[in-house]
Amino acid sequence: MSALADCRIRIQIQQEPFDVGLQTRLLRATADGQLDRRVGAVASFVGTVRDLNEGDVVKVLNLEHYPGMTESAIAEIIKDAQQRWPLYAISVIHRIGPLRPADEIVWVGVASAHREAALAACAFVMDFLKSRAPFWKKEELNAGSRWVSARDSDEEALKRW
Repeated sequence: MSALADCRIRIQIQQEPFDVGLQTRLLRATADGQLDRRVGAVASFVGTVRDLNEGDVVKVLNLEHYPGMTESAIAEIIKDAQQRWPLYAISVIHRIGPLRPADEIVWVGVASAHREAALAACAFVMDFLKSRAPFWKKEELNAGSRWVSARDSDEEALKRW
């Protein structure tokens, strides 16, 4: 399928928390703030910081990124999603800086006419965001700190696309 020319795209990298309800309303809104009546489905994903990783208690997760490069990588992922599914809007918010367990770290939202496209595109963007966007994570543990390595399962998830 080809991309819709009027697909609204928003990419935000920020330290501040985000409001999932507000982000969903923004995703559904047209440029003039009205509800986009073409939208029949909204799919979203919220990722949160876990308190345990590899059997260790995580006190803080510090996220770093490379400004400019990160946004470009996410834009490419979104462009790929637009080529696969008919979408009206896609938003990605990713937090950086120190985050504590239960903090929201990422939000991906997709609006389309139909649920199949919205659900698939949301999963696609999240899978590629996890493996292809240049973020670095360092966990603060009770016994020091460590960088988080890429997971084989994240690479395996890409094979379905």
